Amino acid sequence: MSALMKTPAARTALAFAAAVVLAGCASVPPEPAPNVTSAISLPERYAGQAANAAPAATTSPTTTPDTAWWRTLGSAELDALVERALQANADVLQASARLALAQAQVQEVAGASLPALSLGGQADRARTSALSRSNNSGVSTTANQYGLSLSSSFEIDLFGRLASATDAARAQLAASEQARQTVRLSVATAVVQSWLNLRALDDQVAQAQRTLQARQDAARIVAQRLQAGSSNQLEASQAEVQRADAAVQLRELQRQRTQVQNLLGVLTARADLALAPAGLAGLEPPPAPQPGLPSALLQRRPDVRQAEARLAAAQADVAAARAALFPTISLSGAFGGQSVSLSRLLDAPARIWSLGFGLSLPLFDGGRRAARVDQAGARQREAIAAYQSAVSQAFQEAADALQGLQTARASEPDAQSRQAAAERALVLAQARQNAGYSGMLEVLDAQRTEAAARQEAVRARLAVFNAMAQLHKAMGGPLAESTAKP
Repeated sequence: MSALMKTPAARTALAFAAAVVLAGCASVPPEPAPNVTSAISLPERYAGQAANAAPAATTSPTTTPDTAWWRTLGSAELDALVERALQANADVLQASARLALAQAQVQEVAGASLPALSLGGQADRARTSALSRSNNSGVSTTANQYGLSLSSSFEIDLFGRLASATDAARAQLAASEQARQTVRLSVATAVVQSWLNLRALDDQVAQAQRTLQARQDAARIVAQRLQAGSSNQLEASQAEVQRADAAVQLRELQRQRTQVQNLLGVLTARADLALAPAGLAGLEPPPAPQPGLPSALLQRRPDVRQAEARLAAAQADVAAARAALFPTISLSGAFGGQSVSLSRLLDAPARIWSLGFGLSLPLFDGGRRAARVDQAGARQREAIAAYQSAVSQAFQEAADALQGLQTARASEPDAQSRQAAAERALVLAQARQNAGYSGMLEVLDAQRTEAAARQEAVRARLAVFNAMAQLHKAMGGPLAESTAKP
């Protein structure tokens, strides 16, 4: 082969082939990055925000904020529950494992662009036949053979295939990190909302217990009056109905509290979790956002950034697939020693070495490489659509959360006003009953209305907390820099 390459025709052919390959590489332009923002039309600010209001001061949309917004509630118990969930929750652990897998894949892909070194050793003992054609002595011989070599191989990434593959793996790593952040945000929000529901149920259970006690007292009074002849069977039956109804409602609320506490145990990986009864008293919801909240805040949402990273990975995959259409150039070499004596293996006469140059030029593969380029392009278009969908869905969720918060805040004063009116009506009904102007049925009806109003007031306050938690989740983090106390 070496003699053949010394001929002028062979050297000319090799030079021509190299020129064609390099010219072909230079003639193929790089794949342009897609412009996905032009296909997404979002308003600058959310509906319901003042159009002429000054933009609220916010963190940079590309900066991942501290998501511990629940600390503004001022509950050490809640902080501990969320912290444990972020460390021990099964979904968070799975997401962390997927992140570690992506990190290892980046190391594997990036390592392909570095030279590979390997150390090899050999020790043989062989007997040569006396009748072998290569044995001219006519005598069988037995000899040792030792070898030691350090070899290396290296692919020259002239067309950027390995670099593009590394970029794709790093983008997938970024997507895995954002996926983990999405899971952490979802788990934290679930813990916060479950804890708030538990505390609201504590208030409702306490109120139901007071209601049951009041109705038991009323039923006892009506029974005494019935025996004394100053009441009738209708009032006694109505009092018993309301007492039984209060007992059923109390047991139902207690069942719901147990279920919510069990859910918190699952979220925090504590099957034996038991929380003492408390309530929503003393808790203030985080401040509402200022007018002028920009929709650009959605860019910090981890699911949006995950879709963006997957789009970058798809773009790099296209570049890698295109680069695979061009030749693969590799270098190889080895250095070592070979000797029949182990003691002389490293001596100068025993040294061996080799250098190699490899060129693999795809000529015909049935269209497999071109099909891989088409596949990568299709995945890129899919990633573009997925990114657009993620942004649109994020905007919808944030807009819905803002509307939900506005509705909850507007409804809470009405619920409190209803409770206050129901309490006054109960006092008046009891006064009228004591003065003989009305019967016990009017008092029982006022008690029922008052109890329902109290429960509704608790649910209205809980709705404000839950709406605020949902807004923080929809925005991908706290609104501390963009909010003000009402």
